[in-house]
Amino acid sequence: MDYRRPEDPRSTEELIALSLRGEEDDEQAWDAIALLHWRGTREVFEAAKRLVQSPLARERGRGADILGQLGIPKRTFPEESLQLLLDLLRRETEPAVLESAATALGHLRDPRAVPELVTLKTHPSAEVRMGVVHGLMCQQDPEAIAALIALSGDPDEDVRNWATFNLGTQLDIDTPELREALLRRLSDPHEETRGEALVGLARRKDPRVLEPLLAALSANNVMVLVVEAAMELQDARVYPHLIALRDGPGEAEHYFRSVLDEAIRSYESPLSTE
Repeated sequence: MDYRRPEDPRSTEELIALSLRGEEDDEQAWDAIALLHWRGTREVFEAAKRLVQSPLARERGRGADILGQLGIPKRTFPEESLQLLLDLLRRETEPAVLESAATALGHLRDPRAVPELVTLKTHPSAEVRMGVVHGLMCQQDPEAIAALIALSGDPDEDVRNWATFNLGTQLDIDTPELREALLRRLSDPHEETRGEALVGLARRKDPRVLEPLLAALSANNVMVLVVEAAMELQDARVYPHLIALRDGPGEAEHYFRSVLDEAIRSYESPLSTE
């Protein structure tokens, strides 16, 4: 990865102004935020600090967006940023700002944020609950894992999907409670969530994943997540289904075909499970 600092003649003040334009996902605004991340200077930090203390919700949210990833590749002002974001999380009422603050804390990956984040796991706004999922990303604390397990059953399908992905793929923890949470998601009405659950259980070599995995491989439409789960499981009973999928009728898009070919090679390797 190229970590050379991008050269840009615009001042911090100009980039801050750009970050506040347009809608939340405005591309130019996020380009400006990315440049501020790269700079990561005291000037940028102080500008973001002023934003999170603004009376305007839009400015508070953008301040959080900036603080979460200051400094690339080496983070700058992580302690000061953590305290500002925690203070914002405690006093904020606007859902969009809470989501930005929670997500920013996820980028910092400081375990001290966990107790504050988990208090929001039942917030009435799905936007905030999604921020909590991102905020708890990769946290190993039992309290964080319990919150993610709860969020994997959230009424909102996007929240469930990301929580399931976090539990199944982002964490290297294996507990009965975590496996049971993933097992419940195998019958989720949301297809991608089911796929993330398959991957998570296959990574942990849970034998209960075999039957639903074989069924998913035999379906009319097979997601790439299903193939990834097959590669993770390394059970010889899966191999014929991968071959049938490769040799079946129809055209597959390039990425799907590349993952399928990799999965088949993993089974044909001398090191694969017999």
